[in-house]
Amino acid sequence: MKLMLDIPIAAPDIRINYKDKILVTGSCFTEHIGDNLAELKFNVLQNPNGILFDPSSVAASVISYIGKKEYKVEDLFILNELWQSWDHHSRYSGTDQRQVLLQINESIQRAHEFLKTAGWLVITLGSAYSYRLTDEQMRPVANCHRAPGNWFNKHLLSVEEVIVSMDLMLYRLFQFNSHLKVIFTISPVRHIRDGVINNNRSKARLIEAVHHLVNKFPGLYYFPAYELVIDVLRDYRFYDLDLVHPNYQATNFVLEHFIESFVDEASRELMKEIRQVVNARKHKPFHSTTEAHKKFMMMNAEKTRGLLRDYPFLELNEELVYFTDKE
Repeated sequence: MKLMLDIPIAAPDIRINYKDKILVTGSCFTEHIGDNLAELKFNVLQNPNGILFDPSSVAASVISYIGKKEYKVEDLFILNELWQSWDHHSRYSGTDQRQVLLQINESIQRAHEFLKTAGWLVITLGSAYSYRLTDEQMRPVANCHRAPGNWFNKHLLSVEEVIVSMDLMLYRLFQFNSHLKVIFTISPVRHIRDGVINNNRSKARLIEAVHHLVNKFPGLYYFPAYELVIDVLRDYRFYDLDLVHPNYQATNFVLEHFIESFVDEASRELMKEIRQVVNARKHKPFHSTTEAHKKFMMMNAEKTRGLLRDYPFLELNEELVYFTDKE
């Protein structure tokens, strides 16, 4: 008996491998993908502006990396005793204005250099709702930083507006790095603050716009993270207690499909060996002075050395130091 619908996932001819650089950006679900790939020692740069939800903010941030935008004092404002940027997540906020600017500009510089030679960009869009300041310029903001609600107008982007913002970004991207391939996903996280009906309207616009773009440009792909949770799992037991965020089981289900469809076979085999080393590094011994534990450490040190010898581009030095620390 079939208990789940199948969703065909169009895999690219050339898939992600361990030598590729991967920039991931967008909503909080992006970080599930990025964290998993980073733990398995892929070369990943995550959310240089912090978590972003709407297409306008994502497009503006990527364009800022390409142009190596330099933020200045006038680009910041102070709220709740913190210096903040309307273009950045609150993880960049702080009490020291100079330090905030330094962190922001260093992040953009790092993203510029990384994106220049990256093989893949993974974009997860969370919501078609955009917030704009109620001033004359109606400046869009990426994060409201808990400012008073009357500072903003809330706008549901049309499909055309999403396409235009992404179109401009993609045009600039492919001029900057003609070898880059882009994977779009829609976050399965429900934006329940907008209400269930408006959340569905928002997701529908993102899906329609992204499919228009994927059909328009070569080198663009769609990974159905949203559909895997909403249409395949289809059950609130796959959500956390807030009934909004997919839980560990659901997230792993999506990640398994992502790896199967977008990571090449040789890298998937290598992942198995790396996962063993990574999991061994997490092991907490009850009795660290026993011969059994010493053998365990020596065996994993040798395994790590072998991986570094065969694949010198892997970042396993932290694991090697851990396993050899007591040799």
